[in-house]
Amino acid sequence: MRDIRFPEPVRLRVRPSRERVVASSWEALECLHDQWPEWARGPSYRAACRTCRDSLDGWRAPQQARRAFLKAARGAGLVQAS
Repeated sequence: MRDIRFPEPVRLRVRPSRERVVASSWEALECLHDQWPEWARGPSYRAACRTCRDSLDGWRAPQQARRAFLKAARGAGLVQAS
């Protein structure tokens, strides 16, 4: 299995003073597993996990994985403000 890069990285605020840049399906899965708030592990979280795994397996496009990850991150309040 090879890592699948996102077309554009996603910037997250994982703690008030800490930022994380997620640039691939593998990094997204690591972030979902290790840094996701417990309260935010609902349907969009599960969809992001599934879509990122599918992307790594070649069943989904990297754009789909990024979109699902970004949706989950917005729901969890982790999207870095521009």
